[in-house]
Amino acid sequence: MAEAMIETDIVVVGAGGGGAVLALALAQKGIRTIVLEQAPGPPQGLRGEILQPNGQQVLDQLGLLNKLPVESTRTVQKFHFCRAGGERLCTVDYGDLPPPYNRAVVTLPNVAHHAILDAIQAAQSVSLWYGATFTGLLREHSQVVGLTARRGSETVTVKAKVVVGADGALSKVREVLAIPTDVHLYPQGYLIAILDSPILVTEAKYFVGKKTILGMFPAAGNKVYLFYMIAAGSYDRVKEQGIPALQQAWTAIDPSCEPLFRALRDWNQTAFMPTKRVRTPTWVADGAVLIGDAAHAMNPHASQGRMQAMVDAMTLADLLPECLAEKNFSAAKLKNYENARRPQVAMLQRLADEQVLFWNTANPVLGFLRDRVFRTLDRNARLRYRVLSTTAGLRRSAPFTLIDRVMAAGFLPDPSAKDMAAGTMR
Repeated sequence: MAEAMIETDIVVVGAGGGGAVLALALAQKGIRTIVLEQAPGPPQGLRGEILQPNGQQVLDQLGLLNKLPVESTRTVQKFHFCRAGGERLCTVDYGDLPPPYNRAVVTLPNVAHHAILDAIQAAQSVSLWYGATFTGLLREHSQVVGLTARRGSETVTVKAKVVVGADGALSKVREVLAIPTDVHLYPQGYLIAILDSPILVTEAKYFVGKKTILGMFPAAGNKVYLFYMIAAGSYDRVKEQGIPALQQAWTAIDPSCEPLFRALRDWNQTAFMPTKRVRTPTWVADGAVLIGDAAHAMNPHASQGRMQAMVDAMTLADLLPECLAEKNFSAAKLKNYENARRPQVAMLQRLADEQVLFWNTANPVLGFLRDRVFRTLDRNARLRYRVLSTTAGLRRSAPFTLIDRVMAAGFLPDPSAKDMAAGTMR
């Protein structure tokens, strides 16, 4: 088996949402970077992307937002939260956010990711290796100084100043670094689908009920993304029950969209998305750092998993030139990135878990409180803005204080309910 030795400044394991953004940001700074991606090529799977305002801002900073193909993107302004069966509980309007990112952008599968990967491959200072598998770390005493990888039949040694683990919730880099990790597998995941809609869908709808969640987002080309909560490990059982049974379940949740649901004709239009949460005591080591799901995977209720990986990447890309200039790649230096990012990430993980408790519930008391909060938000501009700005990635602190929670549950009046500006504190 052939062996090769290569030197670079930064080596990134994983070309997903965080790793690809980091590689492009470093390329634009002229920093030598190698990216290892074990997949044979760009992703082709069924995965819709909702670009929240903070993700749009990252793409804008990279010069890509306005280059996304118009025929593959759809702007969505309003999200309606409803009870299963049809009753509207609350409407959130992204138009309330400050421009220019006062919208959500829904793309066809992998469109933004492909744009980032294409830009990487056009960059001179970055090499993107598909079909490359991380096999271990190189160390000098306690300092990580590179890694080993398998690339086809070749064993490759990459010497680098910093190794970045961007390899997902089950990160091998994190495992080899021996960072203690709490990986929580949620008992529910999501059946996702993309359908050609025979009816006009211009606004997003999100239904909650007794252990029931169904979301629908309009996409380009009159397509609609659906995500439907099912028990983890039950995807095959759902398929065995047949497409008509699934269509009937969806129609019971939203009778108005029965023509859309009839557009599901083949299980190839669907996929299953499991959900995980990752918590670790540190994201850094001497010469190594974790970003994205490798550091802090979170439940999709936060609407921020991929966006937070992108912001991680931009924050780290701002720090690494300083590390290179000072020749300081210690954990203490890299900790500046973690200190900047952890507060918002921890807040979003907690918020997502609260939403899992109330939104995924079969408990009638919790369901009653959930619906009561939604109805309060519909009337309370201040609290509604706080929720919206958190989902948009614009808040670093929790949206609700203890008093806010009591007000949201309808047990205390809010004298500032109509003052949206009062909800803009970060």
